[in-house]
Amino acid sequence: MTDPGERLRSSLAADLPPSASVEFDSPIAMEAMRATRVLHADDQDPFPAPGRIRVLTIANQKGGVGKTTSTVNLGVALSLFGLRVLVIDLDPQGNASTALGVEHTVGTPSVYDALVGEATLAEVTHPTTASPNLRCVPATIDLAGAEIELVSVVAREHRLRRAIEAHLHALPADERPHYVLIDCPPSLGLLTLNALVAGDEVLIPIQCEYYALEGLGQLLSNIELVRAHLNPGIAVSTILLTMYDGRTKLADQVADEVRNHFGELVLTSVIPRNVRVSEAPGYGQSVLTYDPGSRGSTSYVEAARELAVRGAALPPFVPVQPTPAAAPPPAAPPLNALVLGQSVATTTQEDS
Repeated sequence: MTDPGERLRSSLAADLPPSASVEFDSPIAMEAMRATRVLHADDQDPFPAPGRIRVLTIANQKGGVGKTTSTVNLGVALSLFGLRVLVIDLDPQGNASTALGVEHTVGTPSVYDALVGEATLAEVTHPTTASPNLRCVPATIDLAGAEIELVSVVAREHRLRRAIEAHLHALPADERPHYVLIDCPPSLGLLTLNALVAGDEVLIPIQCEYYALEGLGQLLSNIELVRAHLNPGIAVSTILLTMYDGRTKLADQVADEVRNHFGELVLTSVIPRNVRVSEAPGYGQSVLTYDPGSRGSTSYVEAARELAVRGAALPPFVPVQPTPAAAPPPAAPPLNALVLGQSVATTTQEDS
């Protein structure tokens, strides 16, 4: 794997005019240049817009791998560089809402109200302080009871998708977000299932440690079940390596194994272990606004740039049409078959 420091120096040098000469071996010079790039994002070329609206589900049933952190910082990076972004916090803990400085106390209009049908997505969408291009649908603790409340609801797996489709269809073309990022809870329950049905793509953050690989097979198996029975358009499009520690051989081994298995799905950019990334949510900020000169900030900007370049190659945008409320839901296996990763044939045989 290419040395992250060398990649960073090359990236910084590429943004300078040919006549410029800066000694990047100085840590202070490198940090100053990194901060300048983020703080003056408006003066730089914007990221390319995708060929269509990208609805990305950020999922991994293992906790602590960087789902929320990646959702927030990728969203902020994309918005700072000219793209419209909507972040949907689907985790009852509400950590993404905290990191974006959005109120999510009990009683705040949230994604829970949209799921149970008490409000539209537009009514529960809040602005953020990170960027005028970035909006957030917060999560409150009420969301913890949504899985129980939705058990008896028809087409419960499609609640979020229908809310998003109706929201996008109602917006003027020049106000529709380029990216919709859905932050999932660390589980494979009904909330995550709603996110997988709502999304067109799955972005999987993988921590550069062995345990992060153990549950990956179960997640991929569940995505295949969703594709077969609930959402034929869902696919894993992006793998993001997080918490990379260049001082250890283990991190390189995990990274190499993931790249060998997933190939071009893995982003070239790697998110290093960086204390600033962990500190930022405590101040209600992303790492890009908390410490724009940190290595974590630059890494997320580069990952967002790579994500945007890939999105620009997608087919042209097709206007979103809302799913008819009376349309019968597609045939689906029992919910526990999707959640537990069991095969439909096995479940049916046991029931009989």
